[in-house]
Amino acid sequence: MHNLILLGPPGAGKGTQAERISEIYGIPHLSTGDIFRDNLKRGTELGLKAKEYMDRGELVPDEVVIGIVRSRLAEPDCEKGFVLDGFPRTVAQADALKGMLAEMGKPIHHVLNIQVPDETVVERLTARRTCRSCGAVYHLRFNPPREEGKCDACGGELYVRDDDREETVRTRLEEYRAKTQPLIEYYRAEGLLRDIEGGASMEEVLSSIRKVLE
Repeated sequence: MHNLILLGPPGAGKGTQAERISEIYGIPHLSTGDIFRDNLKRGTELGLKAKEYMDRGELVPDEVVIGIVRSRLAEPDCEKGFVLDGFPRTVAQADALKGMLAEMGKPIHHVLNIQVPDETVVERLTARRTCRSCGAVYHLRFNPPREEGKCDACGGELYVRDDDREETVRTRLEEYRAKTQPLIEYYRAEGLLRDIEGGASMEEVLSSIRKVLE
């Protein structure tokens, strides 16, 4: 059984690694964004409560976020384990998660901290290009379009999203560090943190993760 938390800066490839872990070990990839969207779509009580805050442009309070995560962790497919991606984001949430999992008899086994140098993140994210027409995403290094500046799928114009501009990426990295450093220290003190070198290729990163898990 593997009960996992995945940490890492934007551009660390967390989503990709979570999907691969999910496939290999047969455990669900729990992205908080997906869980929220599912609750909103199904119109659950917690989903509607979260929507009230989101409609007002406010942050969804911890008790609602934790309630939504708790209901997802209680589903049968989490019996063999899970990989949490995007939660917890703060020490307060980590404490709440710890208490909640203790009640459920589900300890966290590993917190995988994917470490990527800032320059690598900047290089990865600023090379992303998005199609204005159909929204397809390309990467100049890993997945370039056949014709420069043109979408393979629909021929639309490719552009750099504001999120992928260098100054925005550097700001996001600073915010990530400020928010996540206390969380890293929290799990290090708990003896659960496993640092994973994330600057290598996706396959090499996966191989490092598998060594920790096996």
